[in-house]
Amino acid sequence: MARKQIVNADIVTAKGVLKGKTIIFDDKIEAITDKPEDGLETLDGSGKILLPGLIDMHIHGYNGYDCSDGTEEAIESVAKGIVANGVTAFLPTTMTVSVAELEAAFEAARKVKNRQNSEAKFGNSTATVIGVHAEGPFIAMAKKGAQNPKYIINPPDAEFVKKHSDIIKMITIAPETDDNCKAIREITSETGVIVSAGHTTADYETMQKAIDAGVTHATHLFNAMPSISHREPGGTTALLFSDKVSCELICDGIHVHKGWFEPVYRIKKNKLNLITDCLRACGLKDGSYESGGLKFTLKGNECRLPDGTIAGSVLKLNEGVRNLYESGVPLHEAVNCASLYNADTLGVDGERGQLKEGLCADIVVCDSALNVKEVYKNGELAFKE
Repeated sequence: MARKQIVNADIVTAKGVLKGKTIIFDDKIEAITDKPEDGLETLDGSGKILLPGLIDMHIHGYNGYDCSDGTEEAIESVAKGIVANGVTAFLPTTMTVSVAELEAAFEAARKVKNRQNSEAKFGNSTATVIGVHAEGPFIAMAKKGAQNPKYIINPPDAEFVKKHSDIIKMITIAPETDDNCKAIREITSETGVIVSAGHTTADYETMQKAIDAGVTHATHLFNAMPSISHREPGGTTALLFSDKVSCELICDGIHVHKGWFEPVYRIKKNKLNLITDCLRACGLKDGSYESGGLKFTLKGNECRLPDGTIAGSVLKLNEGVRNLYESGVPLHEAVNCASLYNADTLGVDGERGQLKEGLCADIVVCDSALNVKEVYKNGELAFKE
């Protein structure tokens, strides 16, 4: 692989923005410096902003494909398509579908992950599959949202999670459906799977017990959770203010009002994880689509079930970063919330998540409005507008 350098760029690091610098890389980042090196393939970054590759830990589909389809083609197509949004690693996220469909989706993700590890060309052109986020089936019927009630399973089955713990990186569970948090304790003590609270009616006390039992993450904070009240703070408040819990946030202004973006950042800081919750309709025209066996309609930027329930998003992760930044969060911190802090939550911060010497050269070249122009994956050009 030929060594390269991008010169005259503004480089977003974990601690701030470095103006007019040079980044030197092959498959890994070698240096961020003031002085370009002679003899290297040189790219002019004048007027451009360089970000680390973004990480989406909650994305269901893209451009007509869904991660619950149960095919390698679906996972591969999502992995290829989202690179154009600056995403270089992700958790393919399954819906509440039948056990057979879940296992087919898990197997497809396994195969794609193995192919990425064994085929350099394929791995360098697609977003890395870190593992699967299983959003259900162990959720509360009363907060099912756009999940299919036919396939909800209560109480949670720890044996099922353990059986697939080689590929499941995160599992969403409604703690109130888990008697005395038995499954949560078993999963977190016997596997490396992250237990996330979501699609839940849990009150404050129940959620505190779940956090003590091993819940360390919250699935799309505020959505499919109890409302916050001064008399009944609910499980949402327990998640928001726990130092042990990282929280996903969908910064599209539809799932969560933009007035919450900056305050949530101030509360969670390095425990805030931007996600998309993106459906197969992302990248497609307005119309009728399906997710997890349920029909939904895309109109503009909104996806809704026939009864009006929000079904998911068509948000792109670089757009989420822009929205958080425009709410008043410093640029480098808005980027961290979609890269470094997500890598830290998933335990891969030693490999990726920031532009730093020794980490993989996943580099996103943006204009001043954070529109993605080019993406380098492991130092190879993976996308060019």
